[in-house]
Amino acid sequence: MIYELRIYHAMPGRLPALLARFENHTLRIWDKHGIRQAGFWTTLIGESESNQLTYLLAWDSLFEREKNWSAFLADPEWIATKTETEKDGPLVQNIRNELLTPTAFSSVK
Repeated sequence: MIYELRIYHAMPGRLPALLARFENHTLRIWDKHGIRQAGFWTTLIGESESNQLTYLLAWDSLFEREKNWSAFLADPEWIATKTETEKDGPLVQNIRNELLTPTAFSSVK
């Protein structure tokens, strides 16, 4: 397994709209493309507690990630959703992205 760590820093005041987009639209579109989430978190205590969303995606391979993520980004429903949800301005300031592999002693494989 490969895990993708994605950390979104929302634009000031826009985290609720970003969370709503994931909950009401993005996850359903991901399902269509075989994208599997391994968890979502907001920051309770920390330097970015008011505007940070962190999540993990689970992939069987880098090939699967490239194929499914590319299909998602090109999906007309996603493009329309992104456009509609950002009509009042962007939701995300920046995204940090890392691909992780479990260690031999990890409880998550």
